Amino acid sequence: MTRKKSIPGSAATTARRGKQKHGRTPTGKTADPATRESAEMGARAGMRERTEEGHRMAGRTPPSTDTPRRRAGDAREIDDSIRSYAVPVTEDEKLLQQPAPGFDFTRTDPWRVLRIMGEFIEGFDTLSSIEKGVTIFGSARTAPEDPHYKAAQEVARLLADAGFAIITGAGPGIMEAANKGARLAGGRSIGCNIELPFEQGANPYVDTLVNFRYFFVRKTMFIKYSVAFIIFPGGFGTLDELFEAITLIQTGKIYQFPVILFGRHYWAGLLRWLQTRVLEERKISRGDIDLMVLTDDPMEAAAAVIAAHEAQATTAAKRVHMEEKMSDPAHGAGPIAAPRRNI
Repeated sequence: MTRKKSIPGSAATTARRGKQKHGRTPTGKTADPATRESAEMGARAGMRERTEEGHRMAGRTPPSTDTPRRRAGDAREIDDSIRSYAVPVTEDEKLLQQPAPGFDFTRTDPWRVLRIMGEFIEGFDTLSSIEKGVTIFGSARTAPEDPHYKAAQEVARLLADAGFAIITGAGPGIMEAANKGARLAGGRSIGCNIELPFEQGANPYVDTLVNFRYFFVRKTMFIKYSVAFIIFPGGFGTLDELFEAITLIQTGKIYQFPVILFGRHYWAGLLRWLQTRVLEERKISRGDIDLMVLTDDPMEAAAAVIAAHEAQATTAAKRVHMEEKMSDPAHGAGPIAAPRRNI
C-alpha cells in the first residue's frame, strides 16, 4: 500500500504539527512560550527579591520599597522621555527590541545612539583618573555575617592599602562588602549602578557613583578601568562578567589580567565541568583553564593582583620600546601608536 504524501498546509500536516514534541527545561518543564514567559517573570521577581534581601540583611530598607521617584536625570529613575510604555521598561530592553513601524525618530535607535554616546562620555569622564582599579563581583544576597562578605571586605581593604581603587556594581552583599573595605582603608570606593525595572539603590560605602542605563556601557567601564577581576560566589550576572573577562583574555584584548575565583567549594563544580566536559571535547584549550586563579585567602588574592599589575607595567614598557624601535626610520617603518593595555 502506497502512503500518501502530506500536502503542505493540509489538515493532516497541521494536525501532526500540533502534536510535535517540545523540548524540556532543566527542571523537566515543557519548553513552550507559556513556560518561558512564566520563567522570565519569575527570574525578574527573583532578581528583585535577592537585591531587596541584600539591603535588609545589611539593616536597610530596600530603596525599591521606600525611596520615592528620583530627580530627573538620575539613571536610577526609570526614564520615560523616549518610551511609550505604561509599565517600567529599562533602556536596555528598549534597545534590544525592534521598533514598531512608523515610530517617531526620537523614539528609535538612531536617536538612542546619542544617549549611548553620552553615557560613555560620562563614564569616561568620571572614571578617567583611575590608574589601577580592581572590580569585585558577587551576589547581592550575601549577608554581613557571611564569611564571603568578610573576605570581600578584607580583600578590598588590602588592595586599597596598596593603592588600588575598588570598583563594584554598587549594590548590597559582596559589592557592599568590597566598597566598605575600600572606605575603611581610606581608598577610593567606586560604584557603577545599572538601571533596573525596580529601584536598586547604591550601598552607603560608595564614594564615586556612576549610573548607567545600558549594561554593555557599564561592562566596558568595569574592564577599561580594572587591572583585575575578583569573582566571589554569585549568580548569572557574576558568571557573565567572569566569562566575558576570560573571552577578552583568550582573544588578546587584554593581557596580564588576573581573574580570581574566590571560594574553592563554590566554584569547584563549574571548574570540574569545564575540565571534564568542555576541555575534554576540545571546546577550549588546556591553557584556558589556567587563566583563572582559585583561592580562599584574601592575602593570596591581593598578592595575585599586585603581582599581575607589576607584570602589566613591565609588559607595557616592553611593548612601547618595541613600538618605538619599529617606528625608527632605520627600520623602514612609519610611526605606530603605543598599544593600550585594555579597551
